[in-house]
Amino acid sequence: MTQAPSQNLESHGARQGGNFLFVACFVALVATSFAFIIRAMLLNAWQVEFLLSETQKGEIAAAGLWPFGISIVLFSLIIDRVGYGKSLIFAFVCHVSSAVLMFSAKGASSAQGYWMLYIGSILNGLAAGTVEAGINPPKAKVKMLSILHAGWPGGLALGGVMMMLMGETVAWNVKIAIVLIPVALYGLMLLKCKFPPNERVVAGVPYRDMLKEAGALGCLIAVAMVAMELGRVFDADPQLTGGIIAVVTLAYLAYARSLGRPMYIFLLLVMVLLAITELGVDSWITDLMGPAMEKEIKINSGWLIVWTSTIMMILRFCIGPIVKVLKPLGVLLVCAILAATGLFFLSQVTAGLAILAFATIYAAGKSFFWPVTLGVVSERFPRGGALTLNAMGGVGMLAAGIIGTNLLGYLQDTRIDKKLKAEAPALRAEVISDKTNKNVFTIFGGEYHPMKIDVKNRIFDQIALHDVVAKPAGDKAHEVLVLTVMEHLKPAEPEKSESDFLVKKALYDAKLSAWTKANETHVGRVLYLDANGMIVDEAAYKALTEKKTTIDRITGEAKQTALSVIALLPAIMAVCYLLLILYFKATGGYKAVELSGGTSPGGH
Repeated sequence: MTQAPSQNLESHGARQGGNFLFVACFVALVATSFAFIIRAMLLNAWQVEFLLSETQKGEIAAAGLWPFGISIVLFSLIIDRVGYGKSLIFAFVCHVSSAVLMFSAKGASSAQGYWMLYIGSILNGLAAGTVEAGINPPKAKVKMLSILHAGWPGGLALGGVMMMLMGETVAWNVKIAIVLIPVALYGLMLLKCKFPPNERVVAGVPYRDMLKEAGALGCLIAVAMVAMELGRVFDADPQLTGGIIAVVTLAYLAYARSLGRPMYIFLLLVMVLLAITELGVDSWITDLMGPAMEKEIKINSGWLIVWTSTIMMILRFCIGPIVKVLKPLGVLLVCAILAATGLFFLSQVTAGLAILAFATIYAAGKSFFWPVTLGVVSERFPRGGALTLNAMGGVGMLAAGIIGTNLLGYLQDTRIDKKLKAEAPALRAEVISDKTNKNVFTIFGGEYHPMKIDVKNRIFDQIALHDVVAKPAGDKAHEVLVLTVMEHLKPAEPEKSESDFLVKKALYDAKLSAWTKANETHVGRVLYLDANGMIVDEAAYKALTEKKTTIDRITGEAKQTALSVIALLPAIMAVCYLLLILYFKATGGYKAVELSGGTSPGGH
């Protein structure tokens, strides 16, 4: 039976509206990663502009990350009631407010500038998390989720290219203002968008049934991640954090009366491995590749981000025929094998071209991890609605920062200790702590001895002053360095010895001023700083550079060794995906679960 003309027109209009909505969500994701990469690449410029210490710079960087993962999880609980349109409007307001606040920091005092950048970064993180929570896929979930998530690497590549081309000649606040272009575009598109309700809502699945899909075990994993991250940020008592996790989980169990779907809990745990593999090692690979690329291929390491992001974007656009042949779990299996291969060989090679080749394999491998996993969750657990989908992404974001950071740090610390003990025992005695540390990963290797960060900072600070101290008086780069050096020398309990610190800094300032006046005609002369803020001689400087060379080499080797261990994670993931493939093969094959009641054409 043919449809009436009015029905055909209505169906065509719905499809057109759905396509426009999909594009608007794609642009919103591009704007999110565009703002993310530009903010990250401006941290050094902000440090000079506002005389920020390394600690303050790190705080601003972190302020854009922890609200990201937390807002995804929290919005998943309320977004169906608040509405997807209103949620993205909230994200738009946060994006605009963030850009305006950071743009306005230009010309502010150091203290005011710090807080404007810090609050602006929090708003940017909230916007990013809300966008992630608010862009649900159309009905063809794996395919369209992958195409949709091509917007993330696309925004990274676009923002990276613009930043690299503008260089240092364009003022940093102008670069921040450029963020408003994609933000304004998706904001204008939102005015025309109509957001249909989630598939779960259309099918009439009750809210409690949505909670049952994730269950108390899913709640435990998500809440533990959120609570630990907030506890870290606000330095909360671990017992208080544990109590909050227990109370929330028990309350969830009492209301939902479900431990959760076993396969969803399984995927949630695999997501932890996935997030560490994809997000946790990115900065390390850049550190490994950067020096070799600049030396052998003569390119700025910033282009490496553009390169890997472009690979991911192109591959995500090409997901259609790939998923048609391999099926979703087959795609994840192949990706896990590629990622494990890339990471393992990255841990073995040192030549620039070889590093680039295996980093390309790794980038190809991780391209589909995130969107296809979300697609599988969306297809297999539609009754979980926004909760199962967004909790998966939120747990991944938080796991990369909480578990990934600790694991990578532990692997590096243990390797550095072992190498220094074998190759430079005298330097080890100076820079490695006698105290033993423990964390959750010590069950695999016992206690470990961390590096004395204050001692390492002191060595590096003394050398860094060599490059900037001869610059004209008032040079901001020198002022930032001095501020950072003095912060590193600051006593562990400043409230008890703040006066001693100020005396030490005043002594340094006076000696610097006297030295500058006495050596105005000796531009080639340099100043060095010892542990007490005093000048050191050339012989001491030479010894410091030898120590730094050894530390840098062993640290680089430790990072590569850690990559070989991390390569086990995608290998484990491959086994998990293979088990799922065998399970579905034994039970009739992988199929997307359809809810009765129909779904809307746009599906966002």
